[in-house]
Amino acid sequence: MAPRTRAGLSIGTAALALSSALFFGCASPNDKVHVTKAPNIPWDWSGIIGTGQSLSVGAQGQPVVLKSQPYGNLKLSTGNLPWPIDPRDANLALVPLVEPVGRHAPDYPSSWPENIDGETPHSAMGNQLTALARANLGRDFTSVHFAVGESGQGMVFLKKNAVPKGVNGRSYEAAMIATKAVTRLARAAGKSYGVGAIIVTHGESDAGNKHYEGELRRLWKDYNTDLAAVTGQRQAIPMIVSQQNSCADNSPSTLAAWKIGVDYPADFVCSGPKYQYPYAHDGVHLTAEGYELLGEKYAEVYYQRVILRGDWRPLQPTSVERDGGVITVHFHVPAPPLTWEAAFSLPHPSEAQWGQGKGFEITSAAGSRVPIASAAIDGDAVVITCAADPGAGCRVGYAMNGEKVAMAAPYGGTFRWGLLRDSDPFTGATTGKTQPNYCVAFELTSP
Repeated sequence: MAPRTRAGLSIGTAALALSSALFFGCASPNDKVHVTKAPNIPWDWSGIIGTGQSLSVGAQGQPVVLKSQPYGNLKLSTGNLPWPIDPRDANLALVPLVEPVGRHAPDYPSSWPENIDGETPHSAMGNQLTALARANLGRDFTSVHFAVGESGQGMVFLKKNAVPKGVNGRSYEAAMIATKAVTRLARAAGKSYGVGAIIVTHGESDAGNKHYEGELRRLWKDYNTDLAAVTGQRQAIPMIVSQQNSCADNSPSTLAAWKIGVDYPADFVCSGPKYQYPYAHDGVHLTAEGYELLGEKYAEVYYQRVILRGDWRPLQPTSVERDGGVITVHFHVPAPPLTWEAAFSLPHPSEAQWGQGKGFEITSAAGSRVPIASAAIDGDAVVITCAADPGAGCRVGYAMNGEKVAMAAPYGGTFRWGLLRDSDPFTGATTGKTQPNYCVAFELTSP
């Protein structure tokens, strides 16, 4: 028998070093904590811009739920104005943030200012941010929201200088128009205003796009240049990105939504996957409650990363090592300990090789699926025991390959999921539900 070898491989930069001892990486934003830095709330009103495709505009999120505004959060009302809108138009107004966040899409395809299909993450996100600021910081927080996503459209229609096709390709220009309008209205109200973050709920249309990370990076650069020219702000605008878990096996856009936060940690943060949320019957779009849960998670990330200026990162791998047929994946765990989600049905129920992997997937360098005998938590790591040595260069994946049917329990789910999560006690102000952090979908090459 050949001697077994032991090797390890680390990923990312210093930003991915384990930091469970760091205050901001572990504290739940629900806790009343001692803030060691002054909260970063530079404006009276903080803007949140939403972009993406159908999940960014609330597809299948009917009926809408959040129809009243409990705080002072706002949205831009475009009245009945047709495209193109003059940002100086007197009919534009700031009104209480409720759902829908904008005007209903009359047809498919659609675009701003008539692009909203149902409940979006915005109202729940805004309400959560205010609740966190009041409870933990003893002060108010007001956010102003609008959504410029285009249902069913890839990055080619969301980017700057998109070539129009019918009504599509307006998204970026719409964001500039809306920002000019909100900036003007804020000044008229005697309020300071800047854009705090861009939330990106996207990736299904670009499921096979190998250039997705670079295109996201380009979009971030363009938005930061052009939005600052409107608002006059000096603070950089991060993108909070969530993974898509419904379309295409080994999807480059799913991987990029996580990896871009590793490669550019100051500019991007992945809020995590979306497989844990309740889905509509199609397994692709969320229910109204699902969008609310997503909005609460976006708020948790914004609170930690922007307001507290902390080092929040998702539950994600930091290194992988192999000792023969035993593969160990180490993780950054936002709120230890790691645990397995008991409420979900087992991933890969029809896949004999990976049925015991709890979402983990091992593939040899040659591309064949390697049977998994077990997956067990060991502190901040998961130890995967294979039925045979997969060999050097094997790929370790998690929630990257799907099933023909969606998750069966406890509610309709999506097609790619796993069971690994942390123990974050964060509880949503809107839904009242606890939201631990679920592991990102990923793929790494083992030594």
